[in-house]
Amino acid sequence: MATDTTDRIPARLSVAQWLALITAIAFVGVGIAGFFVTGFDDFAGHDTMKHVLIFEVNPLHNLVHLALGIVGLVLFSRVRGALTYGIVVAVAYGGALIYGLFALGQSWDVLSLNTEDNWLHLGLAALGVVIAAVAARELSPSTGTAPARRTTDHRGPAAI
Repeated sequence: MATDTTDRIPARLSVAQWLALITAIAFVGVGIAGFFVTGFDDFAGHDTMKHVLIFEVNPLHNLVHLALGIVGLVLFSRVRGALTYGIVVAVAYGGALIYGLFALGQSWDVLSLNTEDNWLHLGLAALGVVIAAVAARELSPSTGTAPARRTTDHRGPAAI
């Protein structure tokens, strides 16, 4: 009976997995720290003037960081999960950047963004692309780092 080795958790983490794990831990940390600053009042308020470092936050913004961090902690254990997480981060923060470009100073800005947040979101979208690209490279058969898949057919075992 053939075993598909792509579903096993590796003994060592790959570069993409480390990037995903570190990013996820940072998001969880920022989300928790944000709640110490904002509490739970004015959940989706704009222009809260409450900051984590130089970045304006509100409880909804903190919840987004916390959720993305938890998603990363769930996905980092496999290279394909790191790939998925990189794509999620790139899309989420690319979207947050576009949203922020229009939402700054608007009463409908439910994430309480400032200009610094927009620059950070640009950087985080780029980080997501990097995580996804590194994971894709690690999964590519041409790099030699992807685990070999084995299958059995009527002629016997064959490596694909």
